[in-house]
Amino acid sequence: MAKSFQDLSSKRQFHWTAKVSNEEQEEVTSKDSSPNRNTEEEKTENIKVHSFKNPEVSNTKSSTLNTIHENKAEDKQESSSATRRKLQTIAVARLKSVLTAFGRNRSNFQQGLGTRVVGTLFGHRRGHVHFAFQKDSTSQPAFLVELATPISGLVREMASGLVRIALECDKEEEKKVSRLIDEPVWRTYCNGKKCGFATRREIGAKELQILKAVEPISMGAGVLPGNGEEESADSGEIMYMRAKFERVIGSRDSEAFYMMNPDSNGAPELSIYLLRV
Repeated sequence: MAKSFQDLSSKRQFHWTAKVSNEEQEEVTSKDSSPNRNTEEEKTENIKVHSFKNPEVSNTKSSTLNTIHENKAEDKQESSSATRRKLQTIAVARLKSVLTAFGRNRSNFQQGLGTRVVGTLFGHRRGHVHFAFQKDSTSQPAFLVELATPISGLVREMASGLVRIALECDKEEEKKVSRLIDEPVWRTYCNGKKCGFATRREIGAKELQILKAVEPISMGAGVLPGNGEEESADSGEIMYMRAKFERVIGSRDSEAFYMMNPDSNGAPELSIYLLRV
């Protein structure tokens, strides 16, 4: 009986030990398998999170691309605006240069004369007629011409009535067109009658002295005393007539000077025409 009891207790112990060992193995197995399950669950969650976050990533990429395109568009717009401003600056500079050249040519064409000028007719009693036009009484003459007509004959013409003096020069197509008052030689007509030639003169000391003497006179006629030497064609008394003239520019080839006489209600007593024909 004792032997049978020991056998029975050993069997029970064996079964309990086997059961315990089996349970421990199951716990270990469960513990070993649980991290795998957790890992798989984490992967699944990560996949879900990643799949959930993918739209934001795509939105970020699209916004980045849009920003890049906008920056490129802004750069293009800035470059085009800079080019446009540069072209505008160049156009303005060219326009200024054209206007400056036009103003310079216009002032040269008018020789500093306006629509109202001071005209002086003078000459020695036995000499030729000189015409001088000035912007004002103190300025240098812009136009000085000597006629072949003696001043005594012109005085007689003016005493008889109105006087029209026409100065004509030839137009040369091959030559560059110069200013009308720069023409050197003119054909002279007085009231329709040919009176020889007129020559453009440079202002000299004698002419400046005469103009200086009549500078205070705005309008009138008279005689200046001579130099006291023996009277000749270039000495003796100097006859003069001074008045204001209205200047009218018809074209590049025609100008007219009309004497302004406040005492006359009709046509001007003296008119001078410059013509290029």
